[in-house]
Amino acid sequence: MTDWRIFRGTNAPHDRISQLPPPQSWRAFDGGPPITDQLPTWSPVDVVRASLYQADPQILDLVNAALYLRRPLLVTGKPGVGKSTLALAIAHELRLGPVLRWPITSRSTLKDGLYTYDAIGRLHDVSTAKERDDAETDIGRYITLGPLGSSLLPREHPRVLLIDEIDKSDIDLPNDLLNVFEEGEFTIPELERAARDEQTEVRVSTADRGSDGAVVHGGRVRCRAFPFVVLTSNQEREFPPAFLRRCVPLQILPPDHDELMRIVEARLDPEISAEAAALVTEFLRRRDAADLATDHLLNALFLTFHAARGGGDPEQLAQQLLGHLPASTP
Repeated sequence: MTDWRIFRGTNAPHDRISQLPPPQSWRAFDGGPPITDQLPTWSPVDVVRASLYQADPQILDLVNAALYLRRPLLVTGKPGVGKSTLALAIAHELRLGPVLRWPITSRSTLKDGLYTYDAIGRLHDVSTAKERDDAETDIGRYITLGPLGSSLLPREHPRVLLIDEIDKSDIDLPNDLLNVFEEGEFTIPELERAARDEQTEVRVSTADRGSDGAVVHGGRVRCRAFPFVVLTSNQEREFPPAFLRRCVPLQILPPDHDELMRIVEARLDPEISAEAAALVTEFLRRRDAADLATDHLLNALFLTFHAARGGGDPEQLAQQLLGHLPASTP
């Protein structure tokens, strides 16, 4: 029996994304012409973070469910459990290019994610061009696709889009996303008007750093492969039922002792991880009461190891880094 999983959590890049079965008929998209430009390069830091991610079987199954269904993955859990890093691990292993990131605030709107238009800059340049009797400047110079808009460009394989901390958004944003998630497309009114003036193809900038941009036809951006959308939430609010129905839910629980030891062994020097058991036990005892994240443990292990080698007091340093709780805290 062959493994149905496309994403396997092995941290080793492969081309199994080409083996993903066709989508259900109501999740098939026909945007085009397809973009064949080479994807941007990864930052070294993101490669390291992606290659160290530890995924358990439940995570693997639900990630693959979202891949097969072409649905967003709504990842919930406490801060520091690896929600954002999961998006990096998926993109890296499946060779889907660097993750497109959209960090959400209370002021974020759907248009922010789709595109921005520098109308003031264009007005200034057009006025200057007229004074010099130059030709009117190209409208595409003033339009930049946002992370969501860039993810919807018509590629043969999906891009990975991280919509980070969606629970911080205005109450309307989750519902505003529904139509884009269903239709896999959006329009840019400024370019639609340009298309009526016979400028049907316009090259615009994208959210990818260093990219040469992309050509938008007729003012419409429509995907071919629905992007793999990872929405993260720290569970600070509830979402509308219609929004939840369109997502595959994944809750990541804080790692237990064995999982923490595997994380420590993967991320830190073997000499450090060999001495980690006692501090891992102390971390677990304090975690819920102090709302500690795994990063606290990794930082404490790294620094106390070097403090011990340098003649410092590693026990006192560990107590400070693992929260200001007395040793007798139950």
